[in-house]
Amino acid sequence: MRERENNYLPLFETKAAKGRIAYLAYVVSVIIGICLIFAYRVINFPAQEKVTRWIWIGLFIAELWFTLYWLVTQSVRWNPVYRHTFKDRLSQRYEKYFPKIDIFVCTADHTVEPPIMVANTVLSVMAYDYPTEKLSVYLSDDGGSDLMFYALLEASQFSKYWLPFLQEIQNRTTFSRSLFFHCLPTFQ
Repeated sequence: MRERENNYLPLFETKAAKGRIAYLAYVVSVIIGICLIFAYRVINFPAQEKVTRWIWIGLFIAELWFTLYWLVTQSVRWNPVYRHTFKDRLSQRYEKYFPKIDIFVCTADHTVEPPIMVANTVLSVMAYDYPTEKLSVYLSDDGGSDLMFYALLEASQFSKYWLPFLQEIQNRTTFSRSLFFHCLPTFQ
């Protein structure tokens, strides 16, 4: 009742998994099979031969170990649940507490790191679903190539149209080379 008064919305919802009865039937059938294997091992205990007796003991210990392991792993699966998070509620509740983030993108050589990949990285980082006043993106170009400079200059012009478009459709897809590199001069 108090939750409704404060307009408190939960950050996640927990739902029980479906098919639990079928899974429990599977577990019971495996336990019955394990018991039958143990009964078979005990009934068919080797007589006097020492080599086969040691092999039998080794197999029996291995089966006991794997049975114990199986039972322990099944104990955490008796009540499977799925949690669905509400990311929009998280940002609504804690947006004023988000820290400021600085992201550095470093590049050194335009032949090893193509400008399209660097521009894609910068634009993808700028498209994060994060408050823009708390996000800073820096690019360090140690190679200082003209090609990288002009590619990122074009990317900055393109971002003025691309980022609002992404915010409008709420889809963080990568961009295509043909969108703005068709007008880039070629350097040789």
